[in-house]
Amino acid sequence: MKMPNINGYKVHNDIKLSDCPTSDDLGATKKELKKYLETTREMLGKFQDTLYAHGKYSVLVCLQGTDTAGKDSLIREVFKDFNARGVVVHSFKVPTELELKHDYIWRHYIALPARGKFGVFNRTHYENVLVTRVHPEYILGENIPNIRQVSDIDQQFWDARFEQINNFERHIAANGTIVFKFFLHLSKEEQRLRLLRRLALRRKNWKFSPGDLKERELWDKYQECYEDAINRTSRPHAPWYVVPADNKKAARAIVASILLEELKKYTDIQEPELDDKVKENLEMYRNQLEKEVK
Repeated sequence: MKMPNINGYKVHNDIKLSDCPTSDDLGATKKELKKYLETTREMLGKFQDTLYAHGKYSVLVCLQGTDTAGKDSLIREVFKDFNARGVVVHSFKVPTELELKHDYIWRHYIALPARGKFGVFNRTHYENVLVTRVHPEYILGENIPNIRQVSDIDQQFWDARFEQINNFERHIAANGTIVFKFFLHLSKEEQRLRLLRRLALRRKNWKFSPGDLKERELWDKYQECYEDAINRTSRPHAPWYVVPADNKKAARAIVASILLEELKKYTDIQEPELDDKVKENLEMYRNQLEKEVK
């Protein structure tokens, strides 16, 4: 099995999604990929314990991808060995009435992970420059001043929104949030096959919606919007990674590997030392406990 080339997935310069592969098996069998993921996620779980004890950083993992890209199963498998108190997953759906009474980033800001914890956004603040860009009529529901009709939403509006997102990520990164953004890059053909499996498997039927097919008709527009969003917002403090997603097991291994290798670079994240006075009296405390009558 070849080790994932992290820099090969990281977006350093402008990319074209059509040039990025949607499939990569890492030269491994399913069994080898499973074993690699098990080892990697165990190390990630140990890192999270240290992160929690250190208490000065948080980690935000943002997952984007078309329907059936494998976001839910990736979350389940990659974070399986985490202490439940150490990771919080948020799946952002259509904004609620309360959320629409605030600016579009508000619901994401209040869901950010506390210091010492991982937060996973299943769909993210980028929906506001993806779905809304494909369907600009959704913007009207935000009740933004001077936006009364779709024709009021011009390029300047989107330019400002990208700047706001970049500022949001710059702000949280400067205050101790380590940001990862993953685009699960799925081929149109693989999506077709996965939608067919949803229809064929009774236990998967509930995931299917006729709306999936309507959105699929807009595939090219979505790819265009994803590409623009990635190119305009991949920054050193909040990088994008384009992960081939046709092979689910490999995609999980790649994401886990990127998280582990990048987080290892934060050498200041260490478990805190005991107070000197407590250290001096460890033997006394041990003796005290051992003398207790059961």
